[in-house]
Amino acid sequence: MNRYPIWKYAIIVIALVVGILYTLPNFFGEAPAVQVSSAKVAIKVDRSTQTRVEEALKTAGLAADLVTLDGASVKARFDSTEVQLKAKDAIQKALIPDPANPGYVVALNLLSRSPAWLTALHAFPMYLGLDLRGGVHFMLQVDMQAALTKKAESLAGDIRTSLREKNVRHSGINRNAQTIEVRFRDAATLNEAKAIIQDQFADLQTVDAPDGTDYKLTASIKPEAARRVQDQSLKQNITTLHNRINELGVAEPVIQQQGLDRIVVQLPGVQDTAKAKDILGRTATLEVRMVDESSEARAAESGTGSVPFGSERFLETSGQPVIVKKQVILTGENLTDAQPGFDSQTQEAVVNLTLDAKGARIFRDVTRESIGKRMAIVLFEKGKGEVVTAPVIRSEISGGRVQISGRMTTVEAHDTSLLLRAGSLAAPMEIIEETTIGPSLGAENIAKGFNSVTYGFAAVAVFMCMYYMLFGVFSSIALAVNLLLLVAVLSMLQATLTLPGMAAMALVLGMAIDANVLINERVREELRNGASAQAAIHAGYDRAWATILDSNVTTLIAGLALLTFGSGPVRGFAVVHVLGILTSMFSGVFFSRGLVNLWYGRQNKLKSVSIGTVWRPESGTQVKPS
Repeated sequence: MNRYPIWKYAIIVIALVVGILYTLPNFFGEAPAVQVSSAKVAIKVDRSTQTRVEEALKTAGLAADLVTLDGASVKARFDSTEVQLKAKDAIQKALIPDPANPGYVVALNLLSRSPAWLTALHAFPMYLGLDLRGGVHFMLQVDMQAALTKKAESLAGDIRTSLREKNVRHSGINRNAQTIEVRFRDAATLNEAKAIIQDQFADLQTVDAPDGTDYKLTASIKPEAARRVQDQSLKQNITTLHNRINELGVAEPVIQQQGLDRIVVQLPGVQDTAKAKDILGRTATLEVRMVDESSEARAAESGTGSVPFGSERFLETSGQPVIVKKQVILTGENLTDAQPGFDSQTQEAVVNLTLDAKGARIFRDVTRESIGKRMAIVLFEKGKGEVVTAPVIRSEISGGRVQISGRMTTVEAHDTSLLLRAGSLAAPMEIIEETTIGPSLGAENIAKGFNSVTYGFAAVAVFMCMYYMLFGVFSSIALAVNLLLLVAVLSMLQATLTLPGMAAMALVLGMAIDANVLINERVREELRNGASAQAAIHAGYDRAWATILDSNVTTLIAGLALLTFGSGPVRGFAVVHVLGILTSMFSGVFFSRGLVNLWYGRQNKLKSVSIGTVWRPESGTQVKPS
């Protein structure tokens, strides 16, 4: 009646082993580290970079506990912050000979002290939030008016092109703040232009009025279109910030919208505030230009001649100089999307671009006249330009869909598309609030949270053992397993634990033990009704399950609502809350019943169970525990 088959015990053992393995990394703590990542798309961080870091440390007489290549960054772990700071200076000196033109980002960081065998199993500690780990908090204000002005400037150019293509003559197009003013000499031409704008530019609303002897058409962005532009600008800025913060190697950064025009950035574990501000404040612009393929330009590339008038010299990703014309064909503003892919015929890596209406028209005209010539995509950061790629134009390209190819690897195509999508900010931002939380304060918060969970668990366990005797011991063990599995799941999912999350963990203990209280009281009720010990255990677990399921599902719904609609600390609380409910249903019912079955299941003539005092109300007598 109360026996588990072997496969159920196998599940319990596997769950315990996995729980222990993935919980262990959280007990090793963190060590100071130095992280090296690329500051430019053209520079790759690979094994050779790792070798250079190791040589720099060896030359400086510094010993690292571990130097690893983790994705697109090299991380070196040290024993103390003193060695960490010396190592940072040594690595910067070796990798960045010209501080005015850094090719790498060398930042201070924190890394787990987990042994290599745990890391090999992909067992990593939980990410800790800003309030537990320390770090920096920024509040960024987005200049929404600048975004609208930028959009109006783009629309003014599109209107000018459309009217020219339709042979509609005007007396001038001017942008006045966020409105576009077009002047005409007669009412008929004004009405014709008005029809074109209403047909091709759905985001604009127009008003016309006489202006002296002329007529003036004033176009402004519709309120709903303005809100859409602002929302898109905010989202693009958030995407760009994500890409930039990846260079710092921050684990689980918080980058989220606050209000209509503000972005909150939290970087847990970042010690180098100046470097974080530098990364966030970077501006990158993209320009598409033609490569100068004249004989003078070829001589300038080889170093035997001077750069021709009207051209500039830039370096390609491989370090090869390229002479590029100064005339800008397109900028990043004309790109609406960029995705990596493969050419259907040659199977070589390409980047597929989608242009806006203005960009499509310009690109069509340029490519028609430049088949067989090279076109350069130039990235400008901090005033310095670099050629990301210089593909060959194979045919006339129309329709706004462009494929660039030529001497690109798959990784380069992916990086180029990423850069084209979010290489620059859609609207300018400024830091209006900055807060630094030191590691000591984070350690104090961890200690307080850990103590609250520990004392809460101890109090619950003591009460259960005193009130339910051996069944209380089983319940306490199940509660400990629930805590173990919760930490393991959080670590496996690499979720971020915050101070509200630790509060949720303490709350989960009280909610998890509720299932065992229901089971124990149900067993007692069966015993009071005269059922045998084995029958009481069986009925207690079976009949309590429906109540446990109902209560947990309703609580889970509330937790999912917090997770869906909450943000910041509320979301951190909800994540632990929801996962705690799921693990408690496993440990409180499945695992605890396994313990009871293991202890009592093989006793065929079981006469009593140790579950505390069982009162019989009808007779006023009591049955003592065995």
